[in-house]
Amino acid sequence: MDFNDASRTLPLHLPDWFDRIAAEYARMDAAYDAVAAHAGFTCSGCEDNCCRTRFRHHTLIEYAYLRQGLEGLAAGDRRRADADARRYQEALREAESQGASFRQWCPLNRDGRCILYAYRPMICRLHGLPHILHHPVRGLIRGTGCHVFEQAQRRVAPRPLDRSGIYQTLAGLEQTVRKATGFGAPVGMTIAEMILAMEGGIALGGRKRESIG
Repeated sequence: MDFNDASRTLPLHLPDWFDRIAAEYARMDAAYDAVAAHAGFTCSGCEDNCCRTRFRHHTLIEYAYLRQGLEGLAAGDRRRADADARRYQEALREAESQGASFRQWCPLNRDGRCILYAYRPMICRLHGLPHILHHPVRGLIRGTGCHVFEQAQRRVAPRPLDRSGIYQTLAGLEQTVRKATGFGAPVGMTIAEMILAMEGGIALGGRKRESIG
């Protein structure tokens, strides 16, 4: 079973999976908004933002949720997303082969706006704020905010976003999804790779599928 097959079988095994991940995303957004409001931070109009940062996403359920959103796009937007994803991956491979830095717009970004904003994965929702994570092995991990956040002058000391509970809840939901579908392979994909995987052109981990026959 590949992750497309697992995504399609999710409603059969967990009819409420869509509501579960949507509710978890709503909790993430609320946690982000509370910390951002405390710091007086607004993420808007940044030309060097998270949509130009290369992220890899590691859960089947987030892939499946993004797939739901992609399937709801108009045909023209779907074709453009696919074409932009291919260009993104070509540019990424070129940059990695040369050991160069990589800053390119996400293929779902249109004029600074995400066309699947409601379906965006966890890290897209949490990036930008200082954070902490209570890791079971590595202990307390701290992270800074984005450069815009860090450069801003503040009246109050910033309060970090505690990602611990968020990660734990998403991990628990992911375990439920994998147990229900029988899907056990690792996932580690950019948004571009996710889009191309939906079109059948990318296998797990961003590897191209081998042709058969």
